[in-house]
Formats: sequence, C-alpha cells, structure tokens
Amino acid sequence: MSDFIIITGDKAMFNPNFGQAIVTVRPGDLIGTGKDKINGKLVCVDGDEKKVIVPGCNYMTPQYSIPGVGMLTIESLAGNQKAQKTESSGKPVLLKGASFQAKFQVMVPAQQPSIPNPIPDATPQYSGTGTFNSMNTKVKGT
Repeated sequence: MSDFIIITGDKAMFNPNFGQAIVTVRPGDLIGTGKDKINGKLVCVDGDEKKVIVPGCNYMTPQYSIPGVGMLTIESLAGNQKAQKTESSGKPVLLKGASFQAKFQVMVPAQQPSIPNPIPDATPQYSGTGTFNSMNTKVKGT
C-alpha cells in the first residue's frame, strides 16, 4: 500500500492521552537523513523517528493534581509507516501511515497534595500514540 513519504519539517503529532496521564502535547519536528529530496527537503528514513524529542511537556493524572513535567518520544512505528520497497541511502523511507507508539518519560513527577509533604507519582513513563502530519502531498512510497 502506498502512502505519502515523510520529509524534513513534517510533524509528529502526539495524542494527549497516555494511559492515566493527560499530557499537554506539542508537535515534534522530523529531520530527514535520506539522500533524496521532495520539495527541496530531505526524506526521512528508518531511524529518523528516534531523534524526535519533545521536552518540557506538563502532565497530570486523576490521582496527582499538581502537574509534573516530562518528555515525548516515538517508541515504535506502525507496520505501514516504514516503506517495504522505497528506500533512500539504503534505508526504508518513513510513510505517513496510521498511528505510531509514543512514550512519555516523566522528568519531574506530578504530585498529590498531602501534609506535611506532597506524594510524587511513582510511574516513570506512560505509553500513548501519535500520527505524522506531512507537508508532502505529492510523492508516495510503497
């Protein structure tokens, strides 16, 4: 199945629901390392998704009402987000596809108000999903 190829400047859009955690999400920027270009921008290849990092995102959970802070990353791609045949620099190109698996890594735990000290969230990370938003609307890969 063909789909649009992801290029430098495209966005990883994270969904705010990460299990129990609700994250104030921001898009992550993709930077391609393939040798080929679309619209004058380098294509993204397998592995470029690992460089998407969105730090400084606030989160809360039903149990912890004092917000915490963490970092969003792409954990793994869906099967239809990595080309089977289309390559650049000897690696499969990334495709728009469906939803990727995302990870929210807690840096500063959310807290529950308590006397004498607030109780911190003990969960070190949460899992969620996201999608690619592409500026490329012409060139597809398979």
